[in-house]
Order: sequence, then C-alpha cells, then structure tokens
Amino acid sequence: MYNMVYQVFVLIVPLITMPYISRVIGPTGVGVNTYTYAMTQYFVLFATLGINLYGSREIAYQRGNKEKLSKTFWEIETLLMTTAIIASLAFLVFLSFPNKYRLYYIAQGVAIIAVAFDISWFFMGIENFKVTVTRNILVKAISLACIFIFVKSKDDLFIYILITSLSILFGNITLWPYLKKHVEPIKLSYLHPLKHLRPSLVLFVPQIAINIYAILNKPMLKIFSSVESAGFFDSSDKIVKLLVALLTSLATVVMPRVANSFIRGDNKQIERLLTKSFDYISFLSIPLMFGIAAVAREFSVLFFGKAFYSVGDILLVESMVIPVIAWASITGNQYLLPTNHNKEYTISVIAGAVANLLLNVPLIMYWGAVGAAISTIISELVVTTIQLHFVNREYKVSKLFKGIYRYLLSGVVMFGIVYVLSSRWALSVKHLIIEVVLGAVIYFGLLLIMKTPILYEIIHRGLDRFNQIKGGKAH
Repeated sequence: MYNMVYQVFVLIVPLITMPYISRVIGPTGVGVNTYTYAMTQYFVLFATLGINLYGSREIAYQRGNKEKLSKTFWEIETLLMTTAIIASLAFLVFLSFPNKYRLYYIAQGVAIIAVAFDISWFFMGIENFKVTVTRNILVKAISLACIFIFVKSKDDLFIYILITSLSILFGNITLWPYLKKHVEPIKLSYLHPLKHLRPSLVLFVPQIAINIYAILNKPMLKIFSSVESAGFFDSSDKIVKLLVALLTSLATVVMPRVANSFIRGDNKQIERLLTKSFDYISFLSIPLMFGIAAVAREFSVLFFGKAFYSVGDILLVESMVIPVIAWASITGNQYLLPTNHNKEYTISVIAGAVANLLLNVPLIMYWGAVGAAISTIISELVVTTIQLHFVNREYKVSKLFKGIYRYLLSGVVMFGIVYVLSSRWALSVKHLIIEVVLGAVIYFGLLLIMKTPILYEIIHRGLDRFNQIKGGKAH
C-alpha cells in the first residue's frame, strides 16, 4: 500500500506538470528534453550496473542476519559508488565533443551523480517502503513547486531539466539518515565488493536490453523523423508508463517476499503469490488499456494542448502495451529474478531488444511515432511470451489466464460505448470526465454481473476492514 500510494503520487505529479510544461516549452523543448534525457540514461544505466535489482534481492536473502546484512550492503554500495564515478568520467568525455545541446546535457548529468547515493534498493530488500515513499513524496512536492515558480518560458528549459535532476539527487540523499537503524559499520578491510561484480553484470545485460527498446526509439525518432516526433512519442509514452508504474508497484513490493520464500523453499507460497498477482494485474491493466484507448485523441488535446494533437493517435496504439508490460512485471520481476532464473530472464529481454532494433527503423521511417509505438508493442509481446514459456516449465501458465475472458469482454464493451461517445461529443473536460466515470461503471458493473471472484474478494475484504475500524473506534 505504501508503494501504491507513492505510485499514485508519481502519477499525479506529471498529470499536473505535463500540461503546463508542454505549453510553456512547446513541442521542440519537449523533444530536446526527451532526446538529451534518453542519451544520458545510457550513462545512468552503466552507473547502476544492474545493482538495484541485484542489491534488493541480496538484501532480501540476508535480512535475517544483521552482520551479514551490513556487510552485504557496504560491499554493494562501494561497488555502486565506483561504477557511478566511472560513468561520470565517461560522461565528461562525452561532453567534450561539440554538441548544441551541451548545456542541457550538463543538467541531465546530475542524475548520474545521484546514482552513487541511491540506496532505495536496500529498503526495498528489507521491505521498508515507508521510508522511501515519505521521503520521495516530500522531495517531489518541493520540485513540483519549483517548476511552477521558476519555469515560465521556452528559455527556461535548462532550469526545468536541472530541477528534475536535482530532485532525484536530493531524494536519494535524504534516505541515508535512516540507514543507521538497520546496518552497522564494517571495517573496510573486511569488504569484498568485487565479488558482487559478476552477478551484477548478469542482471546488467538484461537491463541494457530493456533500455534499448525503452529509450532507443526516442533518439531514433529524432534521427529518422524529427525532434518533434520524439517529443510526441515521449508524451504518449509517459502516460502509458505512468499507468504501468501504478500497476507494477505490486511486483516491486512482492519481489523481496518471493526471494525470501525461495530461500526458505516455500514453493506453495511462491505459486500462490504468482497466481494472485497475475489475476490482480489483469483485472486492472485491461480496463486501463481499453479506457485510455477510447479517450486517447480527446485526452491528448485537452491535456497537452492543440499543438500535441498527434499524440492522440500514438496513445491509441501504444495503450495496447499496458497489460503486456504488466504481465511481464509478474513473470519477470516477481518470479524469474527473485527465484534466480537470471538466464531465462536475460534471454527474454534480449529477444525483445533484438525485435525492437529490427522493427524500429522501417516502422519509424514509414509511420513515424506511431511506428515506434507498434515496435514497442511487438517487442514487449516477445518478452512476455518467452517469460511465460519459462514459467510454464514449473507452473501451469493456463492457471494464470483463468477467468481473464471476463476482463476482456467487459473491457471491449466499455471501449465500444466510450469510443462512440468520445467521437460524437464536443471536446470538453466535462465530457471527458463523464466518459471516464461511465467507462468505470460499465466495466465494474459487468464484472459484478459475471460474479468475478477478485471483485467480490476486494469488496468483502474492504467491508471486513471497515468493520474492524468501526469496531475499534467503538471500543
């Protein structure tokens, strides 16, 4: 719930800033920010070296022994600081070459330094999400205020990027005071950080692959289409990824629990978590896909402004990737990684990256940003299909899709009705709100009629919790 609250907050902040920023800095400014951010993320990727995923898993393995926990933390953090320094030096070399966006790259580069101070993986490993959530919400609230105070025109693009990067750095630093409650000092001579290098690299390879099809399409759009196309795609991609982040918060918090169950050999618990999580993800991701697709064109103009009309078509297509990525968060992040199936996970994401590279150029050259969206969908389908194949070796995948027809049927009916209304009604915020509310009523109403188990379980648990609170107050 802590992580869900944070993801909701993360969702709300861009919903507030994106309409403002898109209008203030315009399509070109958004495109420049998108391009420089995407290029800088490759240095950030090298700095992290797969340590975030590896570190949280190792901490989950050792959390029953404070001495081993402390030693593991300091070894991994030493390695992380070393890779962050090397990445920062490489970024300085990159900046030495002539580039018209150098000033914006400098602002983006703060995020590379921030990697050295990122210990969120530790708190994830010990399942203490309260600390990371409260700190990050506070820092993001401050950065939100700074954006509205200091970003006033197209000339303030540098300030906007700098605020965003500094918020990451300060957010990471604020976690350190809470560390002393969980770890103790360890003599430097007792530390062996290099022993974590190889297993980190094992997870670094899939991270490279993931970033190829998560980031590469934006610079490729700038090269093969235009910087404005990169900005349009990024606007659509941010909406989709914000919704996905809300869904995948479940996999983030369950992963350490699965890792701990794996160490204890509790396979029944792993299977139970896998089945429940997959049903929950399907229950939420499918209506989000159909819902955002139904109002994509209307939403894009109202949210980003008339200059971003093209985002509607991109969002309509890219929305199809929402359940696909959500399913992969369960099969990959919640099962394959915590149960040490690193090879299988790596194969799946490399296959997705290869598919993305092969499809990006022809699809972008032919359809522009819409082509990039299609390439993204196919790449994610490749990843999810391969992961399901590996999961099926130990658990019947057919169980995961049991009852999914209810979500699909309800979603299709909702999409049809809302899409027709969206096409016929005049463009207005009032009509958009009515369409969203009506869509939710149709979807959940049909699920109630079909007596969908998960919906009844949520209702019953909610009532039980309400009665407990009510009983506690009465007492």
